[in-house]
Amino acid sequence: MKRRLVAGLLLAIILVGGVVTTSPASALRWLEWVAADPLRFAAVLMAVAVIRPFLAWPSTLLPVATGYGYGWQWGILAGAFLITITALPPYSLAEQASMGWVRNTGRRVIDETGGTRAVLGSRLLPLPSDAISVAAGVSGVSLRPFLLGTVTGELPWVVLGVTIGVSVDRLSVGDLSVVDPAVIGLMAASGVLVLAGPVYRLVGRG
Repeated sequence: MKRRLVAGLLLAIILVGGVVTTSPASALRWLEWVAADPLRFAAVLMAVAVIRPFLAWPSTLLPVATGYGYGWQWGILAGAFLITITALPPYSLAEQASMGWVRNTGRRVIDETGGTRAVLGSRLLPLPSDAISVAAGVSGVSLRPFLLGTVTGELPWVVLGVTIGVSVDRLSVGDLSVVDPAVIGLMAASGVLVLAGPVYRLVGRG
């Protein structure tokens, strides 16, 4: 089982490396070839979801890819699943770290806010997703609240990513109207509202 996993990861790295080092036209042809077979596309996306945190790629690339390959309905479902899976490696590594006062401070925030609410509100903010995963792991957020907060908080970003993926033809000719800054601002404001009450109470108690 471990050998299969290692082999799959190596294959994904080789494939990704080939795309990164080739021209945009070649990369687009490669993506079209992969997306032509739904099962092949799913296998590649799953491998990329696992190794993505170690490559420091933005997680929103996954729903963009699912929107491109699967369209709206299946793109959103697959994107939500993959963006949750890709959050697990940094969370798991951080959960095992011993960081003293950082963990204690995070624990206070989680006790006041609740694990699910803290992760959900943070995910709505336009912050690096891996930083939020690491913060949740260091703060001792349990797995179930982490997963629930992640899939709920990331859902608007998944929809945005799928929208971009479905509209890739418009983007390729320079039409960026599918990305509305007001939507990003609204999500950020929602995240602030979710976290404002508990953080205010915590700061008020000093």
